[in-house]
Amino acid sequence: MSKPIYVLNGPNLNLLGVREPTVYGKATLEQVRELCEARADAFGRKVVFRQTNHEGELIDWVQEAREQACALVLNPAGYGHTSVSLLDALRTLPIPVVECHLSNPAAREHFRRHSFVALAAAGTISGFGPLSYELAVDAALRLCGAVRAA
Repeated sequence: MSKPIYVLNGPNLNLLGVREPTVYGKATLEQVRELCEARADAFGRKVVFRQTNHEGELIDWVQEAREQACALVLNPAGYGHTSVSLLDALRTLPIPVVECHLSNPAAREHFRRHSFVALAAAGTISGFGPLSYELAVDAALRLCGAVRAA
């Protein structure tokens, strides 16, 4: 059995669809989960999709991914700009990490332009709304060898 892709989501993403829809869009987190699962399923992979508002729980899941996942897609939300502890956990991973954001942090407030996660990620996909997640899952699939590059 192939290892799944972990798609982990940080704080406030449980409020997608109602929280600042002009910034984050109207899609719910459940709809985003469905997109990720459909994309991975097309290549015979499963997704473990989770969201938490608690930094320690997110770090526990990152550590779990070390052994259980073939790749990690991470939308750290606000923790991406603040959490050295999350960065430290990500640096222990022997699997590829793809950072993902619905909005484009580079086009937002100054404090959102720095990402600790980017220091441990193979790459970052942002600014495309829910499509960011589909593109991130595609990248993760390629990076873990589930899909061959064209």
